Formats: sequence, C-alpha cells, structure tokens
Amino acid sequence: MINFNLPPYIGTEDKYIIEAIHNRKICGDGVFTKKCNKWIEDDTATAKALLTTSCTHATEMAAILIDTQPGDEVIMPSYTFVSTANAFVLRGAKVKFVDIRPDTMNIDEKCIEQAVTEKTKAIVPVHYAGVSCEMDTIMDIAKKYNLYVIEDAAQGIKSTYKGKKLGTFGDFGCYSFHETKNYSMGEGGAILIRDKDKVEDAEIIREKGTNRSKFFRGQIDKYTWVESGSSYLPSELNAAHLWAQLESADVIFEDRMRSWNLYNEKLSSLRDKGKIELPTIPAECEHNAHMFYIKVEDLAERTELVQYLKEKNVNAVFHYIPLHSSPAGKKYGEFVGEDKYTTKESERLLRLPMYYGLKEEEVLYIVDCLEGFWS
Repeated sequence: MINFNLPPYIGTEDKYIIEAIHNRKICGDGVFTKKCNKWIEDDTATAKALLTTSCTHATEMAAILIDTQPGDEVIMPSYTFVSTANAFVLRGAKVKFVDIRPDTMNIDEKCIEQAVTEKTKAIVPVHYAGVSCEMDTIMDIAKKYNLYVIEDAAQGIKSTYKGKKLGTFGDFGCYSFHETKNYSMGEGGAILIRDKDKVEDAEIIREKGTNRSKFFRGQIDKYTWVESGSSYLPSELNAAHLWAQLESADVIFEDRMRSWNLYNEKLSSLRDKGKIELPTIPAECEHNAHMFYIKVEDLAERTELVQYLKEKNVNAVFHYIPLHSSPAGKKYGEFVGEDKYTTKESERLLRLPMYYGLKEEEVLYIVDCLEGFWS
C-alpha cells in the first residue's frame, strides 16, 4: 500500500532527541525550542515566533491576544479544519462562514465584506494546501473595518504571497508541525507575532499567565502570576525532532516539489481530456508542495475512485466536511451568503499521496492507476 502520508524523517532526529535528554532539560523553552523559534523568525522575518503544543493552541493564543469575547463574530471559510473555529468558539464568539473560491479552495475575498457587522472582531483566512489567500484584499477589508487578521497558515510554512511568507501578513500567524505537515514534531505548532508590542502578552499567556520568560532572561528578579493563561510550551523532545527537519528544510521542500511537479506534469493529459481538474497556483503565489489534489466530476465518482485506488494499493483521501453543515457548525456559527462552491467543490476533491521520500516510481504508478480508471 502506498500511504497517503508518512511523517518526515531526516535521520538526525534521534541524535538531537538524545542530546535533549542528556542536556537534562526536556520541558519547554530549552536549546532546541529556541533554535526552532529563531529559525522561524529568520525564515519569515516576523517580529517573534513561539513554538506551541499545536497549531490549535497557537490559534487559541491568538484568540486570547485579540481579547475575543462572548458575542464577538469571526469570519472564516467553512472549508477548514475544526480547530480554526474552535479557538474562537471557546471564547464565546460566533463564527460567520463564507464561501470559497473554486480555483484555490481558499476563502473568497469577495464574500467577506457582506459578513461584516458591528460585532465582527476578526477575519481568519486559511491558506489551503499551502497556497495563499488573496491577502491584499483581505488586509484592505480589515483596515477599512478595523478588524484583526489571524492567518491559519497550518499548511503554509515556506509558502509566499508576492514574495512575503504566509503567516506574516496578519496580526498573528499560526503554523502546524503535526505529523501530517511538511515539517513535523509529532504534535506541535507555532504562533507568529507581527507587532513587537504583543510579544510580552503572548509570552505571558503561553507561560501559564506568568512573566516567567522575563525572569529567565534576567529582566526581573522573580516571576509571578500576572494574567490569565495556560501552558502552551511543547517538550524539548518534540522541539529536538523538529529542529532536525528545519535544519534540512530545503531538502524536504525540494523533495516534495519534485513529487508535486511530477504529478502535475503527468496528470496534465487527464486534465486536457476533461476528466480531472488540477490545482491552481495564482501568479502571485509560491506554494510549498504541501498537498497534491485532483478534482473529479462529483461525489459519486470520487467514492468510486477512492475504492478503485484502494484495490490498487493506493491510499487517496478526501478532506474536510464543510463546518457549516456539521452539528457544531450549526450550533456555533452560520453561513453568510450562498454556498455556491464550498459543498460542491469539497465533494469533488481527492488528495493523492504526498510526503517526503515518496518515490518517483510510486508517483508514476499512481498516475498509471488514475489513467486506468478513465480508460
């Protein structure tokens, strides 16, 4: 069976994990956490990056940092993972879902403004498959209505929009280092903080509501509880695993791009015959080969194709069920405007195997299977 995903493994993870153990520092904010934070800051030019226990928790931190309150409204696409919404629902906010663009599967920037009310607190663009949303328009809307922007860049590390890294446009950006992502620490994430005046607040929230980070830097002689917060620090063991991959980030990136480009080239004939649609990468975007998906005619054809590929020992999977159609989505949110593309396009999309180390012959075999399905 060709797996849909395998967690990346470079080979130095073991060495660094053992080093962390021998350092006798396996809780958060040790040497490896600091290395990872610094790498993200250097790669993105953000004011501050902090590793977290997950991208979910990074988004929860962002929701706290913008002081989300019961009755606030937050605008986002329905085609996203539950964590995007949960972070704000936990603070008592109502989610306003809007439609997506069929080309990128990202939030349709033209649908955002109709969802803005006097209760709107923030816009949460989700960069699907590591391809950027139309950030110029989104930032203009945010400025017009004085709204926060929190980027769900869970899939977007190393991707850019007009040359600028995803996660650095909004007030806060959120990365994922889950085992399904390009770079992994098993479970983990990071929050990117654009403005320096928000850094201390973020450190306090992340450190159980204490000013412990200032204490460790020698800025105060003792630390204390100063605000509400939680524990969002990942273990040094997880950070050590991640550091091995960030250290070899370009190797992983180039390997994934080779697979993505091979899929795109070899499946073009099926696209030209009108059997499938391939991913669209807008001219102003550079992606990170996080995902390769195809779109088929409809749900029935996708269901048949999934079973066909399974019989050929290929594990291809669909993705999100739109949140507005879920029980919690109906309870905590509402869809604004017409669902012209969200449900329809989500039922057509099928993700093909994609991971670091996927062999060329495996990609070619998958392409052959797809061609066989329509022959």
